[in-house]
Amino acid sequence: MHGFLAGKKGLILGVANKRSVAWACAQALRREGMELALTYANERLERSVRGLAEELSVDTVLPCDVTKPEEIEKLMDDVRERFGKLDFLLHAIAFAKREELTGTYMDVSREGYQIAQEVSAYSLPAVARRAASLMEGSNGSIVTLTYIGSERVIPNYNVMGVAKAALEASVRYLAHDLGPIKVRVNAISAGPIRTLSAAGVEGFNTILDKIAERAPLKRNITAEEVGETCAFLASDMSSGITGSTIYVDAGYHIMGL
Repeated sequence: MHGFLAGKKGLILGVANKRSVAWACAQALRREGMELALTYANERLERSVRGLAEELSVDTVLPCDVTKPEEIEKLMDDVRERFGKLDFLLHAIAFAKREELTGTYMDVSREGYQIAQEVSAYSLPAVARRAASLMEGSNGSIVTLTYIGSERVIPNYNVMGVAKAALEASVRYLAHDLGPIKVRVNAISAGPIRTLSAAGVEGFNTILDKIAERAPLKRNITAEEVGETCAFLASDMSSGITGSTIYVDAGYHIMGL
Protein backbone atom coordinates (compact mmCIF):
# COMPACT_ATOMS: atom_id res chain seq x y z
CA MET A 1 0.00 0.00 0.00
CA HIS A 2 1.07 3.58 -0.69
CA GLY A 3 0.77 6.54 1.69
CA PHE A 4 2.83 8.50 4.17
CA LEU A 5 2.75 5.58 6.65
CA ALA A 6 3.86 2.92 4.17
CA GLY A 7 6.35 0.50 5.69
CA LYS A 8 5.34 1.26 9.28
CA LYS A 9 3.94 -1.34 11.66
CA GLY A 10 1.20 -0.45 14.12
CA LEU A 11 -0.75 -2.00 16.98
CA ILE A 12 -4.23 -0.82 17.98
CA LEU A 13 -5.80 -1.67 21.31
CA GLY A 14 -9.44 -0.76 21.61
CA VAL A 15 -11.22 -1.24 18.29
CA ALA A 16 -14.55 -2.78 19.21
CA ASN A 17 -17.08 -1.58 16.62
CA LYS A 18 -17.60 0.89 13.78
CA ARG A 19 -18.97 3.49 16.16
CA SER A 20 -15.64 3.88 17.92
CA VAL A 21 -12.95 6.52 17.52
CA ALA A 22 -10.40 3.71 17.35
CA TRP A 23 -12.10 2.40 14.20
CA ALA A 24 -11.77 5.81 12.51
CA CYS A 25 -8.11 5.87 13.52
CA ALA A 26 -7.56 2.37 12.13
CA GLN A 27 -9.14 3.38 8.82
CA ALA A 28 -6.91 6.45 8.49
CA LEU A 29 -3.75 4.55 9.41
CA ARG A 30 -4.52 1.75 7.00
CA ARG A 31 -5.39 4.14 4.18
CA GLU A 32 -1.94 5.70 4.54
CA GLY A 33 -0.25 2.32 4.22
CA MET A 34 0.45 1.22 7.81
CA GLU A 35 0.45 -2.52 8.45
CA LEU A 36 -1.74 -3.12 11.49
CA ALA A 37 -2.48 -5.59 14.24
CA LEU A 38 -5.72 -5.33 16.22
CA THR A 39 -6.55 -6.72 19.64
CA TYR A 40 -9.71 -7.92 21.34
CA ALA A 41 -10.26 -8.02 25.09
CA ASN A 42 -12.34 -11.19 25.38
CA GLU A 43 -14.10 -13.91 23.43
CA ARG A 44 -17.31 -11.87 23.28
CA LEU A 45 -15.54 -9.20 21.20
CA GLU A 46 -13.38 -11.49 19.07
CA ARG A 47 -15.86 -12.07 16.27
CA SER A 48 -16.61 -8.36 15.91
CA VAL A 49 -12.93 -7.37 15.83
CA ARG A 50 -12.08 -10.08 13.31
CA GLY A 51 -14.84 -8.78 11.06
CA LEU A 52 -13.47 -5.25 11.29
CA ALA A 53 -9.96 -6.51 10.59
CA GLU A 54 -11.20 -8.28 7.46
CA GLU A 55 -12.69 -5.02 6.16
CA LEU A 56 -9.30 -3.36 6.58
CA SER A 57 -7.39 -6.31 5.07
CA VAL A 58 -5.64 -6.77 8.42
CA ASP A 59 -4.41 -10.31 9.02
CA THR A 60 -3.13 -10.01 12.60
CA VAL A 61 -5.79 -10.10 15.33
CA LEU A 62 -4.60 -10.94 18.83
CA PRO A 63 -6.16 -11.33 22.30
CA CYS A 64 -5.23 -8.94 25.11
CA ASP A 65 -7.00 -8.18 28.37
CA VAL A 66 -4.92 -5.29 29.72
CA THR A 67 -5.81 -6.18 33.31
CA LYS A 68 -3.75 -9.37 32.91
CA PRO A 69 0.04 -8.76 32.68
CA GLU A 70 0.66 -12.18 31.15
CA GLU A 71 -1.65 -11.32 28.23
CA ILE A 72 0.23 -8.07 27.55
CA GLU A 73 3.51 -10.02 27.56
CA LYS A 74 2.08 -12.59 25.16
CA LEU A 75 0.72 -9.85 22.91
CA MET A 76 4.13 -8.21 22.55
CA ASP A 77 5.79 -11.56 21.93
CA ASP A 78 3.28 -12.24 19.16
CA VAL A 79 3.79 -8.77 17.65
CA ARG A 80 7.55 -9.30 17.67
CA GLU A 81 7.09 -12.64 15.90
CA ARG A 82 4.74 -11.19 13.28
CA PHE A 83 6.28 -7.74 12.68
CA GLY A 84 9.78 -7.85 14.14
CA LYS A 85 9.40 -4.23 15.28
CA LEU A 86 6.72 -1.71 16.15
CA ASP A 87 6.50 1.88 14.90
CA PHE A 88 3.15 2.89 16.37
CA LEU A 89 0.81 1.98 19.20
CA LEU A 90 -2.72 3.33 19.70
CA HIS A 91 -4.10 2.99 23.22
CA ALA A 92 -7.87 3.44 22.85
CA ILE A 93 -8.99 1.66 26.00
CA ALA A 94 -11.25 3.04 28.71
CA PHE A 95 -13.85 1.58 31.03
CA ALA A 96 -15.97 2.61 33.97
CA LYS A 97 -18.94 0.86 35.50
CA ARG A 98 -22.17 2.38 34.19
CA GLU A 99 -23.43 3.21 37.67
CA GLU A 100 -20.35 5.39 38.24
CA LEU A 101 -21.28 7.61 35.27
CA THR A 102 -24.29 9.18 36.92
CA GLY A 103 -24.93 11.17 40.06
CA THR A 104 -22.00 12.61 41.99
CA TYR A 105 -18.29 11.81 41.97
CA MET A 106 -18.06 11.71 45.75
CA ASP A 107 -20.29 8.64 45.73
CA VAL A 108 -17.85 6.61 43.62
CA SER A 109 -17.22 3.15 45.02
CA ARG A 110 -13.73 1.92 45.80
CA GLU A 111 -14.16 -0.90 43.30
CA GLY A 112 -15.48 1.46 40.63
CA TYR A 113 -12.56 3.83 41.12
CA GLN A 114 -9.99 1.05 40.93
CA ILE A 115 -11.48 -0.49 37.79
CA ALA A 116 -11.62 2.84 35.97
CA GLN A 117 -8.02 3.65 36.88
CA GLU A 118 -6.65 0.23 36.03
CA VAL A 119 -8.29 -0.09 32.63
CA SER A 120 -8.33 3.55 31.52
CA ALA A 121 -5.05 4.88 32.93
CA TYR A 122 -2.66 2.26 34.28
CA SER A 123 -2.98 0.18 31.12
CA LEU A 124 -1.04 2.83 29.17
CA PRO A 125 2.26 2.52 31.09
CA ALA A 126 1.68 -1.23 31.41
CA VAL A 127 1.51 -1.59 27.64
CA ALA A 128 4.19 1.02 26.88
CA ARG A 129 6.68 -0.68 29.19
CA ARG A 130 6.38 -3.92 27.28
CA ALA A 131 6.28 -2.28 23.85
CA ALA A 132 9.40 -0.18 24.44
CA SER A 133 11.89 -2.82 23.31
CA LEU A 134 9.93 -3.28 20.07
CA MET A 135 9.93 0.46 19.40
CA GLU A 136 13.44 1.46 20.50
CA GLY A 137 15.24 3.59 17.93
CA SER A 138 12.30 3.49 15.50
CA ASN A 139 11.28 7.13 15.90
CA GLY A 140 8.08 5.46 17.02
CA SER A 141 4.89 6.98 18.34
CA ILE A 142 2.40 6.08 21.06
CA VAL A 143 -1.00 7.79 21.06
CA THR A 144 -3.84 7.58 23.55
CA LEU A 145 -7.33 9.08 23.58
CA THR A 146 -8.59 11.46 26.24
CA TYR A 147 -11.36 14.02 26.83
CA ILE A 148 -11.70 17.49 28.35
CA GLY A 149 -13.47 15.93 31.33
CA SER A 150 -9.93 15.32 32.58
CA GLU A 151 -9.47 19.01 33.35
CA ARG A 152 -12.99 20.42 33.69
CA VAL A 153 -16.04 19.08 35.45
CA ILE A 154 -18.41 17.39 33.01
CA PRO A 155 -21.58 16.35 34.86
CA ASN A 156 -21.84 12.55 35.20
CA TYR A 157 -18.39 11.92 33.69
CA ASN A 158 -17.21 11.53 37.27
CA VAL A 159 -14.68 8.73 37.82
CA MET A 160 -13.77 8.65 34.13
CA GLY A 161 -12.69 12.27 34.26
CA VAL A 162 -10.33 11.46 37.12
CA ALA A 163 -8.97 8.46 35.20
CA LYS A 164 -8.40 10.60 32.10
CA ALA A 165 -6.50 13.13 34.23
CA ALA A 166 -4.20 10.31 35.35
CA LEU A 167 -3.90 9.17 31.74
CA GLU A 168 -2.76 12.61 30.57
CA ALA A 169 -0.20 12.82 33.38
CA SER A 170 1.03 9.38 32.30
CA VAL A 171 1.53 10.71 28.77
CA ARG A 172 3.89 13.39 30.06
CA TYR A 173 5.90 11.04 32.27
CA LEU A 174 6.12 8.38 29.56
CA ALA A 175 7.26 11.00 27.03
CA HIS A 176 10.12 11.77 29.41
CA ASP A 177 10.94 8.10 29.96
CA LEU A 178 10.79 7.05 26.30
CA GLY A 179 12.32 10.13 24.70
CA PRO A 180 15.89 8.80 25.00
CA ILE A 181 14.99 5.78 22.85
CA LYS A 182 13.33 8.03 20.23
CA VAL A 183 9.72 7.14 21.05
CA ARG A 184 7.10 9.89 21.27
CA VAL A 185 3.98 9.78 23.45
CA ASN A 186 0.96 12.03 22.91
CA ALA A 187 -2.77 12.19 23.62
CA ILE A 188 -5.67 13.31 21.45
CA SER A 189 -8.40 15.10 23.39
CA ALA A 190 -11.42 14.61 21.17
CA GLY A 191 -14.68 16.45 21.45
CA PRO A 192 -17.78 14.38 22.20
CA ILE A 193 -18.73 11.91 19.47
CA ARG A 194 -21.72 9.60 19.28
CA THR A 195 -20.00 6.34 20.18
CA LEU A 196 -21.40 3.37 22.08
CA SER A 197 -19.22 4.16 25.08
CA ALA A 198 -20.33 7.81 25.14
CA ALA A 199 -23.94 6.66 25.23
CA GLY A 200 -23.25 5.38 28.75
CA VAL A 201 -22.76 8.94 30.07
CA GLU A 202 -26.04 10.37 31.34
CA GLY A 203 -27.00 13.62 29.58
CA PHE A 204 -24.64 13.06 26.64
CA ASN A 205 -26.99 14.60 24.06
CA THR A 206 -27.10 17.81 26.07
CA ILE A 207 -23.29 17.92 26.02
CA LEU A 208 -23.32 17.63 22.21
CA ASP A 209 -25.75 20.52 21.91
CA LYS A 210 -23.70 22.76 24.20
CA ILE A 211 -20.47 22.07 22.33
CA ALA A 212 -22.05 22.92 18.98
CA GLU A 213 -23.39 26.14 20.46
CA ARG A 214 -20.18 27.34 22.14
CA ALA A 215 -17.25 25.97 20.12
CA PRO A 216 -15.59 28.47 17.75
CA LEU A 217 -16.41 26.26 14.76
CA LYS A 218 -20.06 26.03 15.91
CA ARG A 219 -20.28 22.29 15.41
CA ASN A 220 -19.29 18.95 16.83
CA ILE A 221 -16.38 16.99 15.41
CA THR A 222 -16.37 13.68 13.59
CA ALA A 223 -14.50 10.49 14.39
CA GLU A 224 -12.81 10.83 11.01
CA GLU A 225 -11.20 14.11 12.11
CA VAL A 226 -9.69 12.32 15.09
CA GLY A 227 -8.47 9.58 12.75
CA GLU A 228 -6.66 12.11 10.57
CA THR A 229 -4.92 13.58 13.63
CA CYS A 230 -3.95 10.10 14.76
CA ALA A 231 -2.38 9.38 11.38
CA PHE A 232 -0.41 12.63 11.61
CA LEU A 233 0.88 11.76 15.10
CA ALA A 234 1.86 8.31 13.85
CA SER A 235 3.91 9.82 11.05
CA ASP A 236 7.33 11.40 10.80
CA MET A 237 5.59 14.72 10.15
CA SER A 238 5.02 14.97 13.91
CA SER A 239 8.59 14.03 14.84
CA GLY A 240 9.04 17.06 17.12
CA ILE A 241 5.86 16.56 19.15
CA THR A 242 5.84 14.57 22.39
CA GLY A 243 4.25 14.79 25.82
CA SER A 244 1.38 16.82 24.37
CA THR A 245 -2.39 16.70 24.43
CA ILE A 246 -3.70 17.66 20.99
CA TYR A 247 -7.26 18.99 21.01
CA VAL A 248 -9.62 17.96 18.23
CA ASP A 249 -12.77 19.58 19.57
CA ALA A 250 -13.75 22.38 17.16
CA GLY A 251 -11.89 24.76 19.48
CA TYR A 252 -14.15 24.26 22.50
CA HIS A 253 -11.20 23.96 24.91
CA ILE A 254 -10.20 27.62 24.41
CA MET A 255 -13.54 29.00 25.51
CA GLY A 256 -14.40 30.65 28.81
CA LEU A 257 -17.89 31.95 29.55
